[in-house]
Amino acid sequence: MSPVSVRDPIIETERLILRPFEPEDFAAYCAYHVRGDVYRYLYAAPPDRETLQRQYTSVIRPVFVQQGDVFKLAVIAKDGDYLVGEVLLKFANEQALQGEVGYIFDPTYAGHGFATEATRAIITYGFQQFGLHRIFARLDTGNTGSIGVVERLKLRREAHFVQNERFSGIWGSEYVYAILEHEWASMK
Repeated sequence: MSPVSVRDPIIETERLILRPFEPEDFAAYCAYHVRGDVYRYLYAAPPDRETLQRQYTSVIRPVFVQQGDVFKLAVIAKDGDYLVGEVLLKFANEQALQGEVGYIFDPTYAGHGFATEATRAIITYGFQQFGLHRIFARLDTGNTGSIGVVERLKLRREAHFVQNERFSGIWGSEYVYAILEHEWASMK
């Protein structure tokens, strides 16, 4: 796969704008990244402010050139121009043209369908702009909200890994959902 230009990508949906993070988004980004309930299924503790600043600096310019790159966009609600969360595509396997989709949303805005709408847009972008063959999501089996997102989008559950993750002495299990480009294209 040859490198794809992702300079200042803007993706619009009916209610959302997906765009690169800007310096002024940092306060809203921190507001949900310090919440324990947001990190409950991420197998990590909420980062401290210094760590958040380093993370934030690395997400301001989305990159999708080589395996391991993470293309992360801010999700902005059009009705008030406020940050509701983020979506990402990780370049998981260059040879097999695979990307991993992920998302983190501020629980303040839960229940409005923003995660589903934004995830649909980033999956479409991954297939159309990056030429991916397969996009998958890895989810904790207890994360019913995220499971609902990928199931509404018609991703197929391909795997159930039992107690494959451990955080703070607690075992967690994981589902893997996926969809192929031709399957996604046929759903339009």
